[in-house]
Amino acid sequence: MHAPDPAERFLTAAEQILRDIRTTQLPAIRHAATICSDAIAAGGLAHMFGTGHSRIPVEEIYPRHGSFPGFHPIIELSLTNHTQVVGNNGQRQAMYLEKLEGFGEVILRNFTFGAHDCMLVFSNSGVNGVVIDVALGAKVRGMKVIAVVSKAHCDGSPIKHSSGKRLTDIADVTIDNCSPLGDAMVQVEGLAEPVGPGSSIGYVTIVNMLKCLVAEDLTARGQPPLVLTSSTLIGSAASAALFDASYDEFRARIAPLYGMQPKKESL
Repeated sequence: MHAPDPAERFLTAAEQILRDIRTTQLPAIRHAATICSDAIAAGGLAHMFGTGHSRIPVEEIYPRHGSFPGFHPIIELSLTNHTQVVGNNGQRQAMYLEKLEGFGEVILRNFTFGAHDCMLVFSNSGVNGVVIDVALGAKVRGMKVIAVVSKAHCDGSPIKHSSGKRLTDIADVTIDNCSPLGDAMVQVEGLAEPVGPGSSIGYVTIVNMLKCLVAEDLTARGQPPLVLTSSTLIGSAASAALFDASYDEFRARIAPLYGMQPKKESL
């Protein structure tokens, strides 16, 4: 029997993340889903924010097939643009800005949040300035805060914000993406540093679990969501109509964020 190569060792580590989420995180995910369902059912929004690669779970929730309005992605490009790496909009700038205390409040000032809204904040470390700003700002505005972090990485990271808080100290609910301290999971012979980060696996798993629970809850409340659905399942005409209806509802839901009144026919 051959020794597992790095690809197999990554799969083993990824499988462990899924097992850990199943055995340790279901209560927190269910609690978070109820918070999101309450917000969406009341006509509010479940806002989502993340910096760096923590934008991945934000984009995973909406819009894409199998997703529905009610979740509001907040993606700040200056904090999440990775493809340039160097030069204009480079990675150094993004990494500098995500540590910049006060910048999160500048981002939040662009929106008028509603009375029924909640905020999901994704951060593997849970200590950088912007995510702490956003979480604190959400609490000041009366929102419940759901944190999705690597608990191992967060607990192992020094506090950086002047509030003296980690994201887990602020959140009403904390979900652990179950990735390890340092994120990378595979040691390669002859290479000092590990490779193969696991946080994205945990993130994507958690947000889709959350999404499924919220869909069930909204349907049980008599508010079945408008789910973006592939034409291969329901035909081109029905799929196109559902996409338009879903986008129209999303537009109506986010209109108050910018001081606009939603059109009644779009609700």
